[in-house]
Amino acid sequence: MSVAVNVAFHVLAEMARLLGEDYDVEITEIHHRFKKDAPSGTAAHMAQVVAQSLGRDLTKVGVYGRHGLPGARTQHEIGIHSIRSGDSVGEHTVSFGSLGERLELTHRALNRDTYVRGALRAARFIAHAKPGLYSMQDVLQLK
Repeated sequence: MSVAVNVAFHVLAEMARLLGEDYDVEITEIHHRFKKDAPSGTAAHMAQVVAQSLGRDLTKVGVYGRHGLPGARTQHEIGIHSIRSGDSVGEHTVSFGSLGERLELTHRALNRDTYVRGALRAARFIAHAKPGLYSMQDVLQLK
């Protein structure tokens, strides 16, 4: 329900499309020590958005963490890394790197109030919407 995360999904699609094949993609997410799943749903969705924009199948190019001697990264892989530490509400960074430069998009949830504000915005939208199935992308008019 975070407004900013949903804007990030939209922006990531454009970033991936515009940067294209010449940029490596790595996603890092940090959550509190009690989170049970990895990667988070947000990180997984970010990876899917980037993969779709690049015309890649995430089930074939997703690399979840690295260990040992995995060799050099392949051109099409999308790295996804999960960190669990302390009481972090959530932080997601998508890094597009090429030789000589890197462009990153980071979202940090500093507390859970942001999700409440997003839910209230969605409720105001739904109160005036026609019956149907909607997402935050609809609420924010990003579709």
